Amino acid sequence: MPNFCAAPNCTRKSTQSDLAFFRFPRDPERCRLWVENCRRADLEEKTPDQLNKHYRLCAKHFEPAMICKTSPYRTVLRDTAIPTIFDLTSHLGNPHSRHRKRIKVLTDEEVQKIKERRLESSIEQLSKKDSDAQDDSETTDDVPRLTPEQKDLREFLKSSFEVMILIGRQSFPYSSNAREDEMRSKEEWLFNPGNFQALLENRINAGDEFLRRRFESAAVNEEYCPAVQQRQLLDVCERCVREEILQQVRECRFFSIVTGELVDFPEGEHLPIFLRFVDQDNTLREEFIEFLSFEGEEVTVAERLESRLMKGWGLSMEHCRGQAYAGSGILGTKMKVITSQLKEKYPMAVITPTSTCALNVHLANGMSLTGVQVVMSVLKKSNAFFRASPLLQTELDNAISILCQGNLEKESILKEGSRSTWTDLHNLFEMAVDLLEPLLLCMDSIHDNEDLKWSDQVTSDAYAISEALADFEFIVTLVILKNALSFTRAFGKNLQGETIDVFFAANSLTAVLHSLHEVSDNLEVYHEFWFEEAVNMATAMEVPVRVPRLFLRKQQTPDTIEIQAESFFKEYLTQPVMEYITQEVKDIFSENHLKALKCLSLVPAVMGQMRFNTSEESHADIYRTDLPHPDTLPAELHCWRIKWKHRGKEVSLPSTIYETLQHSDVKFFPNVNAFLKILATLPVLKLDGSHGETAQRRLQAYLTDTAVSQRCKNLAVLNINYHIKTDLEEMVQCYLKRYPEESKTD
Repeated sequence: MPNFCAAPNCTRKSTQSDLAFFRFPRDPERCRLWVENCRRADLEEKTPDQLNKHYRLCAKHFEPAMICKTSPYRTVLRDTAIPTIFDLTSHLGNPHSRHRKRIKVLTDEEVQKIKERRLESSIEQLSKKDSDAQDDSETTDDVPRLTPEQKDLREFLKSSFEVMILIGRQSFPYSSNAREDEMRSKEEWLFNPGNFQALLENRINAGDEFLRRRFESAAVNEEYCPAVQQRQLLDVCERCVREEILQQVRECRFFSIVTGELVDFPEGEHLPIFLRFVDQDNTLREEFIEFLSFEGEEVTVAERLESRLMKGWGLSMEHCRGQAYAGSGILGTKMKVITSQLKEKYPMAVITPTSTCALNVHLANGMSLTGVQVVMSVLKKSNAFFRASPLLQTELDNAISILCQGNLEKESILKEGSRSTWTDLHNLFEMAVDLLEPLLLCMDSIHDNEDLKWSDQVTSDAYAISEALADFEFIVTLVILKNALSFTRAFGKNLQGETIDVFFAANSLTAVLHSLHEVSDNLEVYHEFWFEEAVNMATAMEVPVRVPRLFLRKQQTPDTIEIQAESFFKEYLTQPVMEYITQEVKDIFSENHLKALKCLSLVPAVMGQMRFNTSEESHADIYRTDLPHPDTLPAELHCWRIKWKHRGKEVSLPSTIYETLQHSDVKFFPNVNAFLKILATLPVLKLDGSHGETAQRRLQAYLTDTAVSQRCKNLAVLNINYHIKTDLEEMVQCYLKRYPEESKTD
């Protein structure tokens, strides 16, 4: 959404001009002078915080001397800047003007006071100019005192930063020799004179005179940039890129934390951290920030994350509105503890599933039961196995055709589903049950390798997967997951649907929990049907029905009573699965989370579907303290409903938060505007109208293209955030400020 100038008779906005726009100052005295000079009576009623948040003046209303351009990307005002250039008469030529920015008519006494203040301000400004002129003179005198070596250092740093950014964005390794990489230690490999020096030499050959003069007298085998300095350059690059993102997050205040799967680096496992927020253009974004060390217990990691976020990044957990994590097995269990600890300390940071992961997949990943984790792991390996080669996929298609026996509809569905990433689907377990027999037949055929067309590695992988598939514990676990999670499948699918689907899903949770409780209350009956389905499937696949071998080994005693498989799996599988699903759904969709989702009725299309009979006030308390004018919220919500109810026929109802925020009139509803921005940050909602998911894709692309031994956390940040603007001058200043000894020693 563009910024509009608050000055009378000024119609400029940021999308139509290259002019800078400046916020009203928070300082009460300066803000009062700005308002007074604007001559707008309606602004006098507002606090400095409200003016700072919602109103701007363009650069045309300031003297040129009051404006400073600190870099190609940053234009700022002097600390004492007061707007003095205004058009207060052009509206008089049009007596029928209905311009919304009414100009205040001043009394003679008020005019005299303004003149006196302006005289005092002019004297102060003249004094300030004299002081600035003296400072400028001193600064000008300082420039010639820079030695040629110091000047060359600054130019060298620019060239070096350009090379660092190129290496990071293109994901170049520092070294060009893989065998040498294996021989070096981690420290030697990371900062060796390989590709970095080669790129510097290329700049010299391309005509970089500063680099040429710096190195023309150096020995042939001398390093152009010492390892320590390379590390410093890389550290500054990463900091500047991260700071550019964090500055935008701070301006927006509210955000959510999203974490991914653990990433292996030479120095250990690290957790990727993403921040989700709505920027000043009302665009929902999810940006990668940093890799966090995952060493230590859950409490240690939670404290490390909190400290890094507040002390390292300058954010406040009080402004965190959501937490979402991805991960299965041990990682999922640990992340659940970590997020729960943060939520206990900061209740508004609700835990939600991510919009990129199906709810049923999220629930299964979080179960600590060994059998469930084996199922999830084997299904992922199976999907990846066939996606690795079209020939393998053809082999699976043949197996599907054989077993479908003329059922063309089912054959077509299974073939199409198997070619997708079906392990991410809402109906993953239904798909897996239908594919189980074709998968086993195909794996056995590949392992037999009668035609000798598969490599040893492929046949070995096929054998490992077939052994897992042909185990009764795997089959019964898969069947029970399919049936137990069938009650949350539609609910989870709606959560990732359109905004109206999410709204109705939030209102259907009671029915979902009722179904889960009904199963738990009649577990004996349900388990009997589910177990029978698993036995029939195992019989068709010629898999013996039995209790897991590992359990029997642990129970071997002389007086052990024979354990029936049905009773065993009821006690150790079905019952804990149902208990976990029920409790986890309650925990994820807490009271605060549900209230937030029900506030999606603020989206006009949802209001229209409900015939504008909405009652957001009953749920609005959750974010009341975050709103700019909480006392006027009921009246504003009423006006918001009336506005869309009586819209013109040519006006369509926005159907998403993003579309609503882009509507020009939303700025006249500050509470609604703030509400929608906070709601959009919840990780459970889709990233509409943005490129937020690209950060996740860039991370995956970096991990796919880079071997573990060649990964570097700093370079990964540059690679994933290649779209972020970089200011070389700012990097040089940051470097010299952070490492002042470098400018003295060179």
